[in-house]
Amino acid sequence: MASCTSLPRSGPDHKDVDRDAAVKVTTKERRVGIDYALVDLSKNVLSYFTAPQPTSFKGFGGGRGGAPEIPLGYGDVVQVAIFEAQSGGLFIPSDAGSRPGNYISLPEQTIDRNGTITIPYAGRVPAAGRLKETVEQDVEDRLASRAIEPQVVITTTTSRSSQVAVLGDVNNPQRVEISPAGERVLDIISAAGGLTTNNIETNVTLQRRGKTATVAYTTLLKNPAENIYVAPDDTISIDHERRTYLALGAAGVSGRFDFEESNLTLGEAIAKAGGLRDDRADPAQVLLYRLVPKKTVQAMHVDTTRFSGEMVPVIIRANMRDPATLFAVQQFKMEDKDIIYISNSDSVELVKFLDIVNSVSSTVSGVADDANDTSNAVQDLGN
Repeated sequence: MASCTSLPRSGPDHKDVDRDAAVKVTTKERRVGIDYALVDLSKNVLSYFTAPQPTSFKGFGGGRGGAPEIPLGYGDVVQVAIFEAQSGGLFIPSDAGSRPGNYISLPEQTIDRNGTITIPYAGRVPAAGRLKETVEQDVEDRLASRAIEPQVVITTTTSRSSQVAVLGDVNNPQRVEISPAGERVLDIISAAGGLTTNNIETNVTLQRRGKTATVAYTTLLKNPAENIYVAPDDTISIDHERRTYLALGAAGVSGRFDFEESNLTLGEAIAKAGGLRDDRADPAQVLLYRLVPKKTVQAMHVDTTRFSGEMVPVIIRANMRDPATLFAVQQFKMEDKDIIYISNSDSVELVKFLDIVNSVSSTVSGVADDANDTSNAVQDLGN
Protein backbone atom coordinates (compact mmCIF):
# COMPACT_ATOMS: atom_id res chain seq x y z
CA MET A 1 0.00 0.00 0.00
CA ALA A 2 2.87 2.36 0.71
CA SER A 3 3.77 2.17 -2.96
CA CYS A 4 0.57 4.00 -3.98
CA THR A 5 2.55 7.24 -4.08
CA SER A 6 4.72 5.77 -6.84
CA LEU A 7 1.83 4.97 -9.16
CA PRO A 8 1.45 6.93 -12.41
CA ARG A 9 -0.67 10.07 -12.10
CA SER A 10 -1.41 13.19 -14.15
CA GLY A 11 -0.15 15.71 -11.59
CA PRO A 12 0.91 16.34 -8.00
CA ASP A 13 -0.98 14.66 -5.18
CA HIS A 14 -2.96 17.05 -3.00
CA LYS A 15 -1.04 15.84 0.03
CA ASP A 16 2.24 16.84 -1.66
CA VAL A 17 0.80 20.26 -2.46
CA ASP A 18 -0.28 20.73 1.14
CA ARG A 19 2.98 19.45 2.60
CA ASP A 20 5.41 21.31 0.33
CA ALA A 21 3.85 24.79 0.31
CA ALA A 22 6.41 27.43 1.28
CA VAL A 23 3.67 29.58 2.80
CA LYS A 24 0.24 28.36 3.88
CA VAL A 25 -2.65 30.35 5.30
CA THR A 26 -4.01 27.44 7.32
CA THR A 27 -1.03 25.19 8.11
CA LYS A 28 2.63 25.48 9.09
CA GLU A 29 5.31 26.50 6.58
CA ARG A 30 7.69 24.29 4.66
CA ARG A 31 10.07 25.21 1.84
CA VAL A 32 10.70 22.92 -1.15
CA GLY A 33 11.25 23.53 -4.87
CA ILE A 34 9.56 26.65 -6.27
CA ASP A 35 8.13 28.67 -3.43
CA TYR A 36 4.38 29.17 -3.51
CA ALA A 37 1.59 30.12 -1.14
CA LEU A 38 -1.39 27.86 -0.53
CA VAL A 39 -4.69 29.64 0.11
CA ASP A 40 -8.03 28.00 0.86
CA LEU A 41 -10.90 29.63 -1.02
CA SER A 42 -13.29 31.20 1.46
CA LYS A 43 -15.58 34.18 1.91
CA ASN A 44 -12.74 36.29 3.32
CA VAL A 45 -10.34 35.34 0.54
CA LEU A 46 -12.79 36.36 -2.19
CA SER A 47 -12.41 40.04 -1.36
CA TYR A 48 -8.69 39.90 -2.22
CA PHE A 49 -9.27 38.33 -5.63
CA THR A 50 -11.92 40.59 -7.08
CA ALA A 51 -11.73 41.35 -10.78
CA PRO A 52 -8.99 43.92 -11.49
CA GLN A 53 -10.30 47.42 -12.00
CA PRO A 54 -9.82 48.38 -15.65
CA THR A 55 -8.36 51.71 -16.61
CA SER A 56 -10.73 54.38 -17.83
CA PHE A 57 -10.93 57.05 -20.52
CA LYS A 58 -12.72 59.39 -18.13
CA GLY A 59 -9.41 60.80 -16.96
CA PHE A 60 -8.88 62.34 -20.39
CA GLY A 61 -12.03 64.44 -20.10
CA GLY A 62 -14.34 65.12 -23.04
CA GLY A 63 -17.01 62.68 -21.95
CA ARG A 64 -19.90 65.08 -21.44
CA GLY A 65 -21.05 68.35 -22.93
CA GLY A 66 -20.40 69.53 -26.45
CA ALA A 67 -17.53 68.72 -28.72
CA PRO A 68 -14.22 70.34 -27.70
CA GLU A 69 -13.00 73.26 -29.75
CA ILE A 70 -10.21 72.37 -32.15
CA PRO A 71 -7.36 74.90 -32.44
CA LEU A 72 -5.34 75.58 -35.53
CA GLY A 73 -2.16 73.57 -35.83
CA TYR A 74 1.11 73.20 -37.66
CA GLY A 75 0.67 72.27 -41.31
CA ASP A 76 -2.96 73.42 -41.57
CA VAL A 77 -3.79 75.28 -44.77
CA VAL A 78 -5.94 78.36 -44.18
CA GLN A 79 -7.46 81.17 -46.21
CA VAL A 80 -7.87 84.64 -44.76
CA ALA A 81 -10.61 87.05 -45.88
CA ILE A 82 -10.42 90.71 -44.78
CA PHE A 83 -13.52 92.92 -44.81
CA GLU A 84 -13.59 96.70 -44.54
CA ALA A 85 -16.55 98.90 -43.69
CA GLN A 86 -16.29 100.87 -46.95
CA SER A 87 -14.19 101.14 -50.04
CA GLY A 88 -11.13 103.32 -50.22
CA GLY A 89 -9.49 101.70 -47.20
CA LEU A 90 -6.26 99.76 -46.85
CA PHE A 91 -7.38 96.71 -48.83
CA ILE A 92 -10.52 97.83 -50.68
CA PRO A 93 -9.99 100.24 -53.59
CA SER A 94 -12.26 103.22 -54.21
CA ASP A 95 -14.01 101.54 -57.13
CA ALA A 96 -14.95 98.48 -55.02
CA GLY A 97 -18.52 99.72 -54.67
CA SER A 98 -19.28 98.13 -58.01
CA ARG A 99 -18.77 94.64 -56.65
CA PRO A 100 -20.64 92.75 -53.86
CA GLY A 101 -18.95 93.01 -50.45
CA ASN A 102 -15.96 95.03 -49.43
CA TYR A 103 -13.39 92.30 -48.84
CA ILE A 104 -10.38 90.59 -50.26
CA SER A 105 -9.27 86.96 -49.96
CA LEU A 106 -5.59 86.38 -49.38
CA PRO A 107 -3.91 83.42 -51.06
CA GLU A 108 -4.07 80.15 -49.14
CA GLN A 109 -1.10 79.62 -46.86
CA THR A 110 0.20 76.88 -44.60
CA ILE A 111 0.83 77.47 -40.94
CA ASP A 112 4.59 77.20 -40.89
CA ARG A 113 6.99 75.44 -38.53
CA ASN A 114 7.02 78.52 -36.34
CA GLY A 115 3.25 78.27 -36.01
CA THR A 116 2.55 81.56 -37.79
CA ILE A 117 0.76 82.96 -40.84
CA THR A 118 1.63 86.17 -42.67
CA ILE A 119 -0.91 88.99 -43.10
CA PRO A 120 0.02 92.11 -45.09
CA TYR A 121 0.51 95.11 -42.80
CA ALA A 122 -0.06 92.87 -39.75
CA GLY A 123 3.11 90.86 -40.04
CA ARG A 124 3.59 87.30 -38.83
CA VAL A 125 0.66 86.30 -36.65
CA PRO A 126 0.86 83.30 -34.27
CA ALA A 127 -1.76 80.71 -35.23
CA ALA A 128 -0.75 77.19 -34.14
CA GLY A 129 -2.43 76.12 -30.93
CA ARG A 130 -4.90 79.02 -31.03
CA LEU A 131 -8.60 79.03 -31.91
CA LYS A 132 -9.57 80.63 -35.21
CA GLU A 133 -11.62 83.26 -33.38
CA THR A 134 -8.60 84.28 -31.34
CA VAL A 135 -6.38 84.61 -34.42
CA GLU A 136 -9.08 86.59 -36.23
CA GLN A 137 -9.31 89.06 -33.36
CA ASP A 138 -5.52 89.36 -33.24
CA VAL A 139 -5.37 90.27 -36.93
CA GLU A 140 -8.20 92.78 -36.56
CA ASP A 141 -6.42 94.49 -33.68
CA ARG A 142 -3.22 94.75 -35.71
CA LEU A 143 -5.05 96.31 -38.67
CA ALA A 144 -7.39 98.56 -36.68
CA SER A 145 -5.24 101.68 -37.08
CA ARG A 146 -4.74 101.19 -40.82
CA ALA A 147 -7.86 99.60 -42.28
CA ILE A 148 -11.47 100.84 -42.09
CA GLU A 149 -13.18 98.87 -39.31
CA PRO A 150 -11.53 95.61 -40.43
CA GLN A 151 -13.22 92.27 -39.93
CA VAL A 152 -11.30 89.03 -40.50
CA VAL A 153 -12.59 85.55 -41.34
CA ILE A 154 -10.20 82.58 -41.35
CA THR A 155 -11.25 79.36 -43.09
CA THR A 156 -9.40 76.06 -42.77
CA THR A 157 -9.18 74.48 -46.20
CA THR A 158 -6.94 71.54 -45.26
CA SER A 159 -6.53 70.31 -41.71
CA ARG A 160 -3.40 68.29 -41.07
CA SER A 161 -3.05 68.86 -37.34
CA SER A 162 -6.52 67.75 -36.21
CA GLN A 163 -6.18 64.09 -37.12
CA VAL A 164 -6.38 60.90 -35.08
CA ALA A 165 -4.43 57.73 -35.91
CA VAL A 166 -6.33 54.46 -35.56
CA LEU A 167 -4.48 51.19 -36.00
CA GLY A 168 -4.47 47.53 -35.00
CA ASP A 169 -7.34 45.13 -35.52
CA VAL A 170 -9.50 47.38 -37.72
CA ASN A 171 -10.41 46.89 -41.35
CA ASN A 172 -8.85 50.13 -42.58
CA PRO A 173 -6.10 51.57 -40.37
CA GLN A 174 -5.67 55.25 -41.16
CA ARG A 175 -5.52 58.83 -39.93
CA VAL A 176 -9.01 60.27 -39.45
CA GLU A 177 -9.63 64.01 -39.60
CA ILE A 178 -11.69 65.43 -36.75
CA SER A 179 -14.59 67.60 -37.82
CA PRO A 180 -15.81 70.67 -35.88
CA ALA A 181 -18.81 68.57 -34.80
CA GLY A 182 -16.43 66.34 -32.83
CA GLU A 183 -15.84 62.59 -33.04
CA ARG A 184 -15.89 60.10 -30.22
CA VAL A 185 -13.77 56.96 -29.90
CA LEU A 186 -16.40 54.69 -31.46
CA ASP A 187 -16.86 57.15 -34.33
CA ILE A 188 -13.16 56.89 -35.14
CA ILE A 189 -13.25 53.08 -35.01
CA SER A 190 -16.26 53.11 -37.32
CA ALA A 191 -14.49 55.46 -39.74
CA ALA A 192 -11.64 52.93 -39.87
CA GLY A 193 -14.01 50.20 -41.03
CA GLY A 194 -14.82 48.65 -37.67
CA LEU A 195 -13.23 45.66 -35.94
CA THR A 196 -11.74 42.64 -37.66
CA THR A 197 -12.07 40.46 -34.55
CA ASN A 198 -14.61 39.34 -31.97
CA ASN A 199 -15.49 42.36 -29.85
CA ILE A 200 -15.69 40.29 -26.63
CA GLU A 201 -11.91 40.03 -26.22
CA THR A 202 -10.94 43.29 -27.92
CA ASN A 203 -9.30 46.15 -26.03
CA VAL A 204 -9.11 49.80 -27.07
CA THR A 205 -6.02 51.80 -26.04
CA LEU A 206 -6.00 55.60 -26.18
CA GLN A 207 -2.71 57.52 -26.15
CA ARG A 208 -2.74 61.29 -25.63
CA ARG A 209 0.22 63.51 -24.79
CA GLY A 210 2.16 60.76 -23.02
CA LYS A 211 -0.85 59.38 -21.16
CA THR A 212 -2.28 55.93 -21.93
CA ALA A 213 -5.43 54.09 -20.88
CA THR A 214 -7.06 50.86 -22.03
CA VAL A 215 -10.69 49.77 -21.83
CA ALA A 216 -12.57 46.79 -23.24
CA TYR A 217 -14.46 47.43 -26.46
CA THR A 218 -17.61 46.09 -24.84
CA THR A 219 -17.21 48.72 -22.12
CA LEU A 220 -17.33 51.45 -24.76
CA LEU A 221 -20.56 49.96 -26.05
CA LYS A 222 -22.20 49.61 -22.65
CA ASN A 223 -20.89 52.71 -20.89
CA PRO A 224 -21.36 55.95 -22.88
CA ALA A 225 -19.23 57.85 -20.35
CA GLU A 226 -16.18 55.96 -21.64
CA ASN A 227 -16.91 56.88 -25.26
CA ILE A 228 -15.23 60.28 -25.00
CA TYR A 229 -14.41 62.86 -27.65
CA VAL A 230 -11.03 62.39 -29.29
CA ALA A 231 -8.47 65.17 -29.59
CA PRO A 232 -5.92 66.06 -32.28
CA ASP A 233 -2.88 63.77 -32.41
CA ASP A 234 -4.59 61.03 -30.39
CA THR A 235 -3.61 57.47 -31.21
CA ILE A 236 -6.19 54.70 -30.89
CA SER A 237 -4.95 51.11 -30.94
CA ILE A 238 -7.32 48.14 -31.27
CA ASP A 239 -5.96 44.82 -29.98
CA HIS A 240 -7.59 41.41 -29.74
CA GLU A 241 -6.37 39.57 -26.65
CA ARG A 242 -7.08 35.86 -26.68
CA ARG A 243 -7.50 34.75 -23.07
CA THR A 244 -7.08 31.08 -22.20
CA TYR A 245 -6.75 28.77 -19.22
CA LEU A 246 -5.65 25.17 -18.73
CA ALA A 247 -7.68 22.39 -17.10
CA LEU A 248 -5.69 19.34 -15.96
CA GLY A 249 -6.10 16.26 -13.80
CA ALA A 250 -9.46 14.69 -13.10
CA ALA A 251 -11.46 17.20 -15.13
CA GLY A 252 -14.08 15.97 -17.56
CA VAL A 253 -11.96 17.27 -20.43
CA SER A 254 -8.33 18.30 -20.07
CA GLY A 255 -6.88 20.95 -22.35
CA ARG A 256 -6.67 24.66 -23.11
CA PHE A 257 -9.90 26.63 -23.18
CA ASP A 258 -10.81 30.11 -24.40
CA PHE A 259 -12.60 32.51 -22.08
CA GLU A 260 -14.97 33.68 -24.83
CA GLU A 261 -17.03 35.54 -22.21
CA SER A 262 -15.65 38.79 -20.79
CA ASN A 263 -15.89 37.75 -17.12
CA LEU A 264 -15.42 34.01 -16.72
CA THR A 265 -15.68 32.66 -13.18
CA LEU A 266 -13.95 29.63 -11.66
CA GLY A 267 -17.25 27.78 -11.54
CA GLU A 268 -17.91 28.46 -15.22
CA ALA A 269 -14.35 27.46 -16.12
CA ILE A 270 -14.73 24.10 -14.35
CA ALA A 271 -18.05 23.50 -16.09
CA LYS A 272 -16.50 24.45 -19.44
CA ALA A 273 -13.88 21.76 -18.89
CA GLY A 274 -16.55 19.12 -18.32
CA GLY A 275 -16.75 19.42 -14.53
CA LEU A 276 -15.23 16.91 -12.10
CA ARG A 277 -15.06 13.25 -13.07
CA ASP A 278 -17.15 11.15 -10.68
CA ASP A 279 -14.85 8.14 -11.08
CA ARG A 280 -11.60 10.00 -10.36
CA ALA A 281 -11.87 13.47 -8.85
CA ASP A 282 -11.52 14.50 -5.24
CA PRO A 283 -14.01 17.40 -4.92
CA ALA A 284 -12.17 18.74 -1.88
CA GLN A 285 -8.97 19.30 -3.88
CA VAL A 286 -9.74 21.64 -6.77
CA LEU A 287 -6.58 23.73 -7.23
CA LEU A 288 -6.12 26.98 -9.14
CA TYR A 289 -2.53 28.04 -9.99
CA ARG A 290 -1.91 31.77 -10.47
CA LEU A 291 0.78 34.42 -10.18
CA VAL A 292 -0.55 37.06 -7.79
CA PRO A 293 0.89 40.56 -7.11
CA LYS A 294 2.88 40.56 -3.90
CA LYS A 295 0.87 43.47 -2.49
CA THR A 296 -2.31 41.38 -2.75
CA VAL A 297 -0.71 38.51 -0.84
CA GLN A 298 0.63 40.92 1.77
CA ALA A 299 -2.85 42.35 2.24
CA MET A 300 -3.90 38.86 3.34
CA HIS A 301 -1.31 39.12 6.16
CA VAL A 302 0.88 36.45 4.59
CA ASP A 303 4.64 36.51 5.11
CA THR A 304 6.17 37.20 1.69
CA THR A 305 9.83 37.43 2.73
CA ARG A 306 10.56 34.18 0.87
CA PHE A 307 9.46 35.71 -2.43
CA SER A 308 11.88 38.08 -4.19
CA GLY A 309 9.83 39.11 -7.22
CA GLU A 310 6.79 41.32 -7.53
CA MET A 311 4.59 38.30 -8.31
CA VAL A 312 3.97 35.42 -5.92
CA PRO A 313 3.04 31.89 -7.13
CA VAL A 314 -0.22 31.05 -5.36
CA ILE A 315 -2.32 27.88 -5.30
CA ILE A 316 -5.94 28.56 -4.42
CA ARG A 317 -7.69 25.45 -3.10
CA ALA A 318 -11.46 25.05 -3.38
CA ASN A 319 -13.29 22.40 -1.35
CA MET A 320 -16.23 21.51 -3.57
CA ARG A 321 -17.59 19.17 -0.89
CA ASP A 322 -18.65 22.27 1.01
CA PRO A 323 -21.98 23.46 -0.48
CA ALA A 324 -21.05 27.10 0.17
CA THR A 325 -18.01 26.75 -2.11
CA LEU A 326 -20.33 26.50 -5.10
CA PHE A 327 -21.34 30.09 -4.41
CA ALA A 328 -17.71 31.13 -3.93
CA VAL A 329 -16.48 29.69 -7.24
CA GLN A 330 -19.20 31.66 -9.03
CA GLN A 331 -17.79 34.88 -7.57
CA PHE A 332 -14.11 34.08 -8.12
CA LYS A 333 -13.00 35.64 -11.42
CA MET A 334 -10.64 33.77 -13.71
CA GLU A 335 -7.58 35.48 -15.20
CA ASP A 336 -5.66 34.86 -18.39
CA LYS A 337 -3.28 31.86 -18.21
CA ASP A 338 -4.76 30.42 -15.00
CA ILE A 339 -4.31 26.66 -14.48
CA ILE A 340 -6.98 24.47 -12.90
CA TYR A 341 -5.80 21.14 -11.55
CA ILE A 342 -8.28 18.64 -10.07
CA SER A 343 -6.65 16.00 -7.87
CA ASN A 344 -7.45 12.30 -7.98
CA SER A 345 -9.31 10.75 -5.09
CA ASP A 346 -7.30 8.51 -2.73
CA SER A 347 -9.51 5.59 -3.69
CA VAL A 348 -8.41 5.96 -7.32
CA GLU A 349 -4.79 5.49 -6.29
CA LEU A 350 -5.74 2.33 -4.38
CA VAL A 351 -7.59 0.96 -7.41
CA LYS A 352 -4.54 1.63 -9.59
CA PHE A 353 -2.38 -0.35 -7.20
CA LEU A 354 -4.83 -3.24 -6.97
CA ASP A 355 -5.08 -3.37 -10.77
CA ILE A 356 -1.32 -3.81 -10.99
CA VAL A 357 -1.38 -6.53 -8.34
CA ASN A 358 -4.27 -8.21 -10.14
CA SER A 359 -2.36 -8.14 -13.43
CA VAL A 360 0.51 -10.04 -11.77
CA SER A 361 -1.66 -12.75 -10.19
CA SER A 362 -4.81 -13.14 -12.27
CA THR A 363 -6.02 -16.43 -10.76
CA VAL A 364 -6.45 -17.72 -7.23
CA SER A 365 -4.29 -20.73 -7.99
CA GLY A 366 -1.49 -18.56 -9.23
CA VAL A 367 -1.26 -16.32 -6.19
CA ALA A 368 1.07 -18.58 -4.23
CA ASP A 369 3.26 -19.35 -7.23
CA ASP A 370 3.56 -15.69 -8.25
CA ALA A 371 4.07 -14.21 -4.79
CA ASN A 372 7.73 -13.63 -5.46
CA ASP A 373 6.95 -11.89 -8.79
CA THR A 374 4.38 -9.68 -7.07
CA SER A 375 6.88 -8.70 -4.40
CA ASN A 376 9.43 -7.82 -7.07
CA ALA A 377 6.85 -5.77 -8.98
CA VAL A 378 5.96 -3.80 -5.87
CA GLN A 379 9.65 -3.27 -5.19
CA ASP A 380 10.13 -1.92 -8.70
CA LEU A 381 7.26 0.50 -8.12
CA GLY A 382 8.98 1.74 -4.99
CA ASN A 383 12.13 2.40 -7.00
